[in-house]
Amino acid sequence: MSDGQNRVEVEINGERYTLVGDASPETMIKMSLDVDEKIKQVMKRNTRLSLYKAAILVALNISEELHILKQEYGNLVSMMEQEQEREPDRKKRKK
Repeated sequence: MSDGQNRVEVEINGERYTLVGDASPETMIKMSLDVDEKIKQVMKRNTRLSLYKAAILVALNISEELHILKQEYGNLVSMMEQEQEREPDRKKRKK
């Protein structure tokens, strides 16, 4: 595509979708497989659930995962910053 965007056909819960984006086709396929698996898991647990409601639950679960990862990332960044602040003190003590 001339605009630099990739296009890929995927299937999620039996429905076909065309994804267009900056991510590589492999990444878009991987993401769609993840979503497909999560929707199938949710719908298997509750067979009366509509696809719409299953998609909302999956979106909330993914949002929770993202929130946890952001917190963990923030904690790691803070730990690294604290270590960098302590580093000059360690060098002074070694001299």
